[in-house]
Amino acid sequence: MAERILVVDDDAAFRGMLREALEARGWEVGEAGDAETGIRFVAEGGFDIVLHDVRLPGMDGIEALEHLHRADPLVDIIIMTAHASRDCAVEALQHGAYDYFTKPFSLGEMEVVIRRALEKRRLQHEVQELRRSLGSRGPSERIIGQSAAMRRVVELIERVAPLDANVLVTGETGTGKELISDTIHALSERAAGPFIKLNCAAIPENLLESELFGHEKGAFTGAAAAKKGKFELAQGGTILLDEIGDMPLHLQPKLLRAVEQKQVERLGGAKPVSFDVRIIAATNQDLAERVQEKQFRSDLFYRLNVAAIPLPALRERMEDIPLLCEHFLAGINRKLGTDIRGVSKSGTRIMFGYHWPGNVRQLANTLERAAIFCRGGVITDEDVNMALQRSPADAAAAAQAESPPIGVPPEGSVQLKDALLEYERDLIVSALRHSGGVQTEAAKRLGVTPKNLWNKLQKHGIDPASLDD
Repeated sequence: MAERILVVDDDAAFRGMLREALEARGWEVGEAGDAETGIRFVAEGGFDIVLHDVRLPGMDGIEALEHLHRADPLVDIIIMTAHASRDCAVEALQHGAYDYFTKPFSLGEMEVVIRRALEKRRLQHEVQELRRSLGSRGPSERIIGQSAAMRRVVELIERVAPLDANVLVTGETGTGKELISDTIHALSERAAGPFIKLNCAAIPENLLESELFGHEKGAFTGAAAAKKGKFELAQGGTILLDEIGDMPLHLQPKLLRAVEQKQVERLGGAKPVSFDVRIIAATNQDLAERVQEKQFRSDLFYRLNVAAIPLPALRERMEDIPLLCEHFLAGINRKLGTDIRGVSKSGTRIMFGYHWPGNVRQLANTLERAAIFCRGGVITDEDVNMALQRSPADAAAAAQAESPPIGVPPEGSVQLKDALLEYERDLIVSALRHSGGVQTEAAKRLGVTPKNLWNKLQKHGIDPASLDD
């Protein structure tokens, strides 16, 4: 189906000439003699591009821009005028015009700009379809894991995503905070809008304010042109403030004001710019503890922590390792052109016994390195040890347990579950004995919270006081 272009101009002869030229290039063209009619045509749907004159009877072209975008947020408007001025061009672009042409103009140049705008619109439609596809799948199909901890995460996402509330995603490095944030956006009412990410720890402190709020031309040395900040770029969508715990203290009041008032002031700007954006913040730090240390504002913490989604560490969801391995190996095979079917029994045992300080991200990287070392169709314990860069002593100390290969349909998935439970119980008992029965110390050795350890003691029926010295 041919793309459709609407020409809005009060000069009938000019409209007719432009229509013939555009139709000769394969486009369908509609005409309107005034802005009000053009707005009605766009609201009724079906137009991809609008070529709009500035000086018209009644509403002028600049005033019409806002109404046209409200009628169809994706339509691109190219302004045309026989009375060119720099101020008019700047005003048109500030109000959302895609481009600006002075009459008479080259039809060849106009054609280039129209094709560029149509390509952008096509990509926007593809993104919308992708977002809808992701949303229809639901979080349970995007997030790998069947452990109780991950089921709780999925439940929280399903509850929080449709609400237009700020979200705080917490968890250790590598637990998947960005994936969770993207899933929330994909399942929200803002899925068709942009998803803008900003890592507060990755940007130099002297540039962070400009990245967040934008700047005007000449605001500081090197500011050769005005620039929109991330909040403006995320208009109608979602912004992810990653590593929010590293936000400098002196910038936190400005961020708080933006969160509360839904407005930002560009550096060097004289008037506030409003935005409509959902905020997701993510951190690997304990923000409540940072508040106590006076390193994070309590009022900003409460504004961001409207809905909280804590992510478990991999060591707290070890039963998900088989599914994660299967998922990552499928991607690794596509990327490297390998044909790795799974992980050997001894390799699996090493993975279950490792503490994974880098969590799921480290597991994915380890599997990719192991795939490079692998000489057959199954990753061995030697491959895993090399990928983990374990010393011979550490490798020798790793327990050799019988576990079914990962990535290959096991003969008895219940046996794997039982083996995991037995191994978890042995680890807990060993940690308690080395800690003299002190549960807080045992929890530290195991890398879990005391509450988590207590729950596991109840699950396994372990009485610390009854253990032999």
